[in-house]
Parts: sequence; structure tokens; C-alpha cells
Amino acid sequence: MAVSLSSSSSSTITSITLQPKPKTIYGLGTVNFGGYSVNSHGVSLRRSAVVVSAITGASGTETADLLETVKVSDLRGNEIPISDLWKDRKAVVAFARHFGCVLCRKRAAYLAEKKDVMDASGVTLVLIGPGSIDQAKTFVEQTKFEGEVYADPNHASYEALKFASGVSVTFTPKAAMKIIESYMEGYRQDWKLSFMKDTVERGGWQQGGILVAGPGKNNISYIRKDKEAGDDPPVEEILKACCA
Repeated sequence: MAVSLSSSSSSTITSITLQPKPKTIYGLGTVNFGGYSVNSHGVSLRRSAVVVSAITGASGTETADLLETVKVSDLRGNEIPISDLWKDRKAVVAFARHFGCVLCRKRAAYLAEKKDVMDASGVTLVLIGPGSIDQAKTFVEQTKFEGEVYADPNHASYEALKFASGVSVTFTPKAAMKIIESYMEGYRQDWKLSFMKDTVERGGWQQGGILVAGPGKNNISYIRKDKEAGDDPPVEEILKACCA
């Protein structure tokens, strides 16, 4: 579900469909699915009732208020307020599930394919992941992602924005198909990153989203929360929000 945010209290909800263009990210070579499968004999694919919505009825200011005290870390270990990422510029900010996630690597690639369009419009591409700075560095080394990357070790931004989390929004039929498609397109899960303590302690069930913001701390014009793993919005929708 996507919501375009304005200074008024109303919101526009847009339905989405997408099969993003493939782009191979070479990272770990050929890797299998870690010895487990997602099927009716293993993990249940039945979805429970989970509230997964965008910030309906919220203004950009109200959304910014949720992030007022949130800080993220750059690759040098410097902590910065998350709103500084768009205070003096416009930015597309993608929130990954975690740094080892194969679906997040595919998301990074499909956004990076449009970086030239963003650059031409003066828009910065940013990715935030819930994990350590070392995990973020490994992600950059493996994917060669050309945008800015930040770590959120405490998941503070994810909790503030109330992104979805849970088994029922991670192991879904659509997510399973997207994982298979991603592997067929050349993307790879980093199982070492996926099973690091800070990811495992939270179950690895975290979902992410995408927002467009700036310039100005309170100028958040678009936010979309993933309703399940691999729930990428159409890239055209993002470009319309950031570069139209």
C-alpha cells in the first residue's frame, strides 16, 4: 500500500503491481537455500491478521515527528539523525529487511537502475538496513550498490515507522516465488549475514519500505510500507514521487 503525503491530513492510496527488471548482483556465487524449504509441510504459509498499512491520514510533519529522535550510522561509524539524510536535499530512502536478504539485494538493484534519473533530478538514493556497520559494509562490497548506505543497529527507524514484522509476512506464497525468481536472475542470499546474532535475535522477520523526503526535515511526500517480503512498488511510482 502506498500513500502520497501532503501538508493536509488526507492521503491517496495507490494499488501496486510489479515485476522489476532483472539485474544480476554477484556476491557469493552459487548458494542453495540453506537446507530448508518453504512449503505446506514446513513453515505455514497461512497469513494471520496483521496490520500493515501506510501512515493513513498523517501529514509529512506527523511522519517526521515519528523519526525525531531516530539516528542511523554511516559506514565510518558516525551517528546522524535520520532526518539529516533529507534535510538539505531530496532523497529516496529504501529500508531493507536485513543486509543479507536476497530480496533486498534485488530491491537495491532495481532502484540503482534508475539512479541516473534520480541524479538528473538532484535526488539522492539511500538504503538503510537493520544491522551493524560491518554488515552494511559487507552489503556494499558484495552488491556494489552505488547509493548511500546506513545501518540502523537498534531498528529504531523501523519501530518508529511501524514497519511490518512477523513470520506471517515473511513466509508467504508470493515471497517464496520471488525468492526463487531472484535466484534464477542471479541474486544471492548471504547466509552468514542472515544468521548473525542481531538478525537472528529478532527472528529475521522484519519488513521494510520506501519513503521520499526532502528538502526539509518535515517534507516527507511519499511513504510505502511493505506488506510482505519482496513487496516492491513499481519503480515508476517511486520516480513519480521523487522526480516528476
